[in-house]
Amino acid sequence: MILYNLFPLLAGRLSQWPAHFKRAAAMGFDWVFVNPIQKLGRSGSLYSIADYFSYNSRLLDPGSPVSPEQQVRRMIQEARANGLRLMTDLVVNHCAVDSPLVLEHPEWFEREHGKIVNPHAMRGEEKVVWKDLARFDHEHTRDPDGLYGYCLRIVEHLLALGFEGFRCDAAYQVPRQFWERLIHDIKARHANVCFVAETLGCTADQTKDTASAGFDFVFNSSKWWNFNDWWLIEQYDLIRETAPSISFPESHDTQRLCEELDGNVDGLKQRYLFAALFSAGVMIPIGFEFGFRKRLDVVSTKPADWETTNIDLQSYIGTVNALKKRYAVFNEESPTSILPCHNPNILLLWKASTKHRDETLLILNKDPHNRQEFFAENLRELVQAGGPLQDVSPEYRLDYIHQPFRYELRPGQGIVLVAARS
Repeated sequence: MILYNLFPLLAGRLSQWPAHFKRAAAMGFDWVFVNPIQKLGRSGSLYSIADYFSYNSRLLDPGSPVSPEQQVRRMIQEARANGLRLMTDLVVNHCAVDSPLVLEHPEWFEREHGKIVNPHAMRGEEKVVWKDLARFDHEHTRDPDGLYGYCLRIVEHLLALGFEGFRCDAAYQVPRQFWERLIHDIKARHANVCFVAETLGCTADQTKDTASAGFDFVFNSSKWWNFNDWWLIEQYDLIRETAPSISFPESHDTQRLCEELDGNVDGLKQRYLFAALFSAGVMIPIGFEFGFRKRLDVVSTKPADWETTNIDLQSYIGTVNALKKRYAVFNEESPTSILPCHNPNILLLWKASTKHRDETLLILNKDPHNRQEFFAENLRELVQAGGPLQDVSPEYRLDYIHQPFRYELRPGQGIVLVAARS
């Protein structure tokens, strides 16, 4: 899964999306993830949905003779014409606090002391409460079949429009039994639908428990890895046999990486290369390819926030995506280990496919500002492959791998070596 997040509030009206589809397809993405497009509550947040079967007026062409639903269908047809599959958010942990559902079905909602419960999440030590949201009571509602049936209708409606996958928002806050039932029922009728669990902010054990409900993918935490500590490898090993994962260098929930790195292009390339090769899936939000700095906001972002930069990573991202597609080891969750290296500023990462014969070494300069030297007496001793090591790096490929191997990596540069096990 090579996923491009088209953020609706930045992309503008649905009729303007084909240009973004064309660009995503040219870079080698095969999925486009679209944040919620439904009618919103008063807060205007994309995740505060008031009506699951109507559409956000900010995304529609005013005065068009074409119905809102038909405008959505045309948008999806444009994506498919570019060879892309579309995924959207499935928001069933909550709805807008001012949604008609709150009055029509009060028994579907969680309450404390008679008041609607607003969902929350922990960000470090801080408890963040979303007061514009009303939390569904999947676990204790007096009408479990009614609430479940409504959620099932939402999914069937979105599938009928042409969506083929779902990023399940706040998946870990919804009971596992709900997901097991929903995923089973939907896949019994639509075998190829993809379910991805959003697990931002939860522990590795919570992620594993959520993934085991039948999800096809989960998101991992590689974005926050410092290239040194073992926690990422431990989390990866804990979850990888339950469900494959998706890495991202930034998302609509995080600060823009280009802003974090103060415009360092070598750092952007370094982080995308690592994200793409570390796990089975990879995702970037719209604008990453141009080094956008302004953070995406689920309420206030608008098309006028489109930035003009002197950065263009489209060719580089396309090359990395082609590399990812070519070798099986980059498309599965495979045994992975950090190998010792004489230079602490170099990451030496080993991966081996369990399903095919691919094996790889990633030699990555952790330092996006300075050159760093790498040395190995015999690289062949680090792999089990009987065949030769081949350099398939996206930039500065070597025709021959010398033994011993000595190389001064450019800032943030990654050398990608692959071999086939006999």
